[in-house]
Amino acid sequence: QVQLVESGGGLVHEGGSLNLSCTMSGAIHTIDGWNWYRQSPGKQRELLATFAKTGLSRLSDSVKERFAVARSAAQNAVFLQMTNLKPEDTGDYLCNAVDVGRPSPYWGQGTHVTVSG
Repeated sequence: QVQLVESGGGLVHEGGSLNLSCTMSGAIHTIDGWNWYRQSPGKQRELLATFAKTGLSRLSDSVKERFAVARSAAQNAVFLQMTNLKPEDTGDYLCNAVDVGRPSPYWGQGTHVTVSG
């Protein structure tokens, strides 16, 4: 089992920055990759970033100019670094961890971001 806890959300003005963390515990060695998602009001859950344990990462076209992903093995955490935030970035940000040997990923509870215009 793996447990995930997201943190770092909050209220920020348009144009501001936030760094979200997804801290993991448990059987981390079984994890093959991580994803960050955003759930905005009235919208479908959106995949923002993918980070494989090989170090390869990918950001969605909608955020790649403003967001970045990073991982710290020492901290057992993955990060979503967000800059130039816009009101449409408001939503719940969730991370998951994928073990290819399992039918479904592990999920955290999410952290909320509000961007005021």
